[in-house]
Amino acid sequence: MKRLLNTLILLSMSFGVFAGGGVELQSADFDLSDKGSLQRGAKHFVTYCLGCHSVKHIRYLRIALDFDIEKDKVLKDIAPEGANIYDKMNSAMNAHDAEKWFGIMPPDLSLISRSRGPDWLYSYLKGFYSDSSKPLGVNNVVFPDVGMPNVLWQLQGEQKPVFKKVGGQQVIDKLATEIPGQLPEKDFDRMINDLVNFLVYVGEPGQLERRSMGKYVLFFIFMIFILAYLLKREYWKDIH
Repeated sequence: MKRLLNTLILLSMSFGVFAGGGVELQSADFDLSDKGSLQRGAKHFVTYCLGCHSVKHIRYLRIALDFDIEKDKVLKDIAPEGANIYDKMNSAMNAHDAEKWFGIMPPDLSLISRSRGPDWLYSYLKGFYSDSSKPLGVNNVVFPDVGMPNVLWQLQGEQKPVFKKVGGQQVIDKLATEIPGQLPEKDFDRMINDLVNFLVYVGEPGQLERRSMGKYVLFFIFMIFILAYLLKREYWKDIH
């Protein structure tokens, strides 16, 4: 029964059953053309997320090629120690330890930006607050009863919820800083934007190329349409 419950929780995380209710999402200011942001986001992911979560569809070599940086620089500045340039971005955590510590293997995040959306990710990563009633001591305004610790709490600080009454019920109006973190709010927001930017890239690495090619495809289709129309007129002019 426990294994079945854990499976259902994982599926709900993967397919968006918990979409954050009526919480208003904050806007993520991501830019896939900003390769500096993508590099910083990749480094943040390796530092704070890769211990539990994988993005198994990306290799470090692909990052070097797409971000226009040297392979040695990727291994030095982004990849974890001992990684090979041809390695996939897999978590070091094994399934046995994950089940022991969390009850289930944390999900792969390769497609999280496509299933949840950038604004959801941005709001989620900023939405942790202190909640002593929870096993990990935190909750999340976007994902209530979240089973993940706030791994960025030292940088962000600790937040507390500010409630308001709606329809006779107490709901969270906003989050207020209770204990400041190591980063000023502006710098922390930029860090989260970089991390979201990287996850959006991971969800579709060829997105910029696809968009760039799209305008040429549309132009080609338009020209074919004109040629087809002129050819049709030429064939039918004698009939009329």
